Amino acid sequence: MGTKSVLDRFRGLDGYAKTLDDFRIKTLTGATVTLVSTFLILILLISEFSVYRSVQMKPSLLVDKSRKEQLGINFNVTFPKLPCYLLSLDVMDISGAHQENINHDIYKVRLDPSGNEISKDKEYELGEKAKKAKSAFESAQADAETPYCGSCYGAEETPDACCNTCESVRQAYIKKSWSFDDPDKIEQCVREGWTEKMKEQAHEGCNVHGYIQVNKVAGNFHITSGESFTSGGMHVHNVHNVPYLEEFDFTHNIHHLSFGEEVSSIVNPLDNADQAAPEGSYQFQYFLKVVGTQFKYLSGKTTFTNQYSVTEHGRGTSRSALRGGSGGLPGVFFNYEISPMLVVYTEFRQSFTHFLTNACTIVGGIFTVAGLIDAVIYRAERSLKKKLELGKTN
Repeated sequence: MGTKSVLDRFRGLDGYAKTLDDFRIKTLTGATVTLVSTFLILILLISEFSVYRSVQMKPSLLVDKSRKEQLGINFNVTFPKLPCYLLSLDVMDISGAHQENINHDIYKVRLDPSGNEISKDKEYELGEKAKKAKSAFESAQADAETPYCGSCYGAEETPDACCNTCESVRQAYIKKSWSFDDPDKIEQCVREGWTEKMKEQAHEGCNVHGYIQVNKVAGNFHITSGESFTSGGMHVHNVHNVPYLEEFDFTHNIHHLSFGEEVSSIVNPLDNADQAAPEGSYQFQYFLKVVGTQFKYLSGKTTFTNQYSVTEHGRGTSRSALRGGSGGLPGVFFNYEISPMLVVYTEFRQSFTHFLTNACTIVGGIFTVAGLIDAVIYRAERSLKKKLELGKTN
């Protein structure tokens, strides 16, 4: 007796009281609502399961606390109307660091007027006549009893220093911050056909690509005309040795520009950007805001890279300005600033409990709404049926 009383009390906790089957009324509209709601539940459950199985990225914003790090820059730029021997790459930053005439990890590809590749090297090929002359000279020196020691024309670092090639003389001049004006007055350049080389390549194009490392502070890197050097604390470019070009056409195509490790999910705004110079000796400037970015993957791998935004500006310069005026230097300048913020993307999957909660919400919510819709339709049908019956009776 006591046991039955306990069971009766426990049965009284049932929140899902059942009605007798004899009192249940099934209708066509109810069946339709049931089928539609079941279809919606299946679609939403499949969608929720897909979200549960997918990998998502959660962004967060932190202060970048990195110190004394360097920033890698990957670039690929084509100049269809400027020869390779004319172009130089330099880096300057607000810390006072200068990298001039960079050639480490930098490649220049000579292009013919149609854009086809001629040669790819860190040095520029001489003309055929100059090659033969240089080869004959080297053979003669190999057979000579006394090795040849060419003059550096006052740019020797030590009294016994030798400059046996035109390039060695040019490098000696750059180290002294001297202008390499007239190669026709230098024996080595005449022998190697330096002037001939410039004439032959005057109408070529050039693809410049590679990788540079810079200090992680505001600065700029630029591709401009002529060799660069520092004179009196100022960054100077020598353009006096390019008499075969009336003006510099810095029309260019930026195939790629990125900072740090390349990540497929990051879109670089300057990739495949084309710029046509509206006039000769034009200066292009790109102002870049670089934001450090970190990716944390489920596998435990962490990738550090950067995103950037860009603003463009251009202005004309003049040949007279290059000779000492204030019109500016033609070229392509990338001015970058480093943001103090760090964006962190963390890879994650939803938990099973989150999926289960959403699944219950979907099922319960749709069944509840479907029940309300069915009840409204059923009552409307009954009300309409009663009115029709009263009409017939009258």
